Amino acid sequence: MTLFKTLKDALFGGAVSDREIRAETWALGGRHAGEVVRGARAELADSRLSPRRALLLRAVIRSQERATAR
Repeated sequence: MTLFKTLKDALFGGAVSDREIRAETWALGGRHAGEVVRGARAELADSRLSPRRALLLRAVIRSQERATAR
């Protein structure tokens, strides 16, 4: 891993894998009675959220919106 990639990941959270998105989608559905997008948005409102977690929640929302648009 290069120094630049390490710094970029530290600053911007790196990429979110499809596996992480699927796992978080499943977990959000369990925590929020099947309301994945609503739950993700509610958790995004938490001011103590880490940048990496916010990145993951936004990726879940985009994924769910793409899935319902089909």
